[in-house]
Amino acid sequence: MQPRAAVTARPGPSSKGVSKNPQLIRKQVATINEPGPVVPTVLQPYVRQRTILLHTRKRDGSWVPTPVSIAVRADRAYIRTYAKAGKSKRLRNFPEVRFCPSTLRGKPTGAMVYAHARLLAGDEARLAARLLSRKHPVLHGFAVPLAHRVMRTATLHYQLSDFRADP
Repeated sequence: MQPRAAVTARPGPSSKGVSKNPQLIRKQVATINEPGPVVPTVLQPYVRQRTILLHTRKRDGSWVPTPVSIAVRADRAYIRTYAKAGKSKRLRNFPEVRFCPSTLRGKPTGAMVYAHARLLAGDEARLAARLLSRKHPVLHGFAVPLAHRVMRTATLHYQLSDFRADP
């Protein structure tokens, strides 16, 4: 069943387009205040953050920082890379990562968060691609997929979860 359309008072000199119906006003306020997906406190700064500095671990134990784009939905964060990238090999060997907010060029601007990365496939990967392209329409909606096609390499999507502020 489709929701009924809201009926408001006709705009006039006194009403200025605002509904005078108390039931309609309550319904509009309830719709605005509906709870969305719950984002954990540790992920709150990343909902609007465009770039993070992702640290992946090498075999010798050192960490390699790389700026990547991020999209957050509920208690998960999503990133993408291409199959030939060094970070995809490091993520395959060591799924433990750490990241912090950063500038586009990779200068850290906030506190470090620790997480676990998991490679996505199928519908989960399509969801991650859609979230990234909605948040970054030019970069992940056009430029990155085109670059991966030109390079003839697969696009890999990762889900970050199990967040903690301390190691």
